[in-house]
Amino acid sequence: MRMAFAVHGRVQGVGFRYFVQETAEGLGLAGFVRNEWDGTVTGVAEGEALLMDALHAALEAGNTFSRVSRVDWSPLSEGKSLPFPFEIRS
Repeated sequence: MRMAFAVHGRVQGVGFRYFVQETAEGLGLAGFVRNEWDGTVTGVAEGEALLMDALHAALEAGNTFSRVSRVDWSPLSEGKSLPFPFEIRS
């Protein structure tokens, strides 16, 4: 299963990308995360459905310093292979 995500709220400047990377790596997911100019954090992740559900829940909960207002979660068709381990892009 491959999903794109966009996390809205106070998610830049609070270690959120590192939180996403650590969570995704712990779940054994492939993909990447990055900051966007509009203040969101976006990315793509791929893995088994139950593990992806766990990532989605973690994104909604956020880390200690973030304040997540919304998570957009959209399925993607299979494409080029994603980076493994999960990486942070600028």
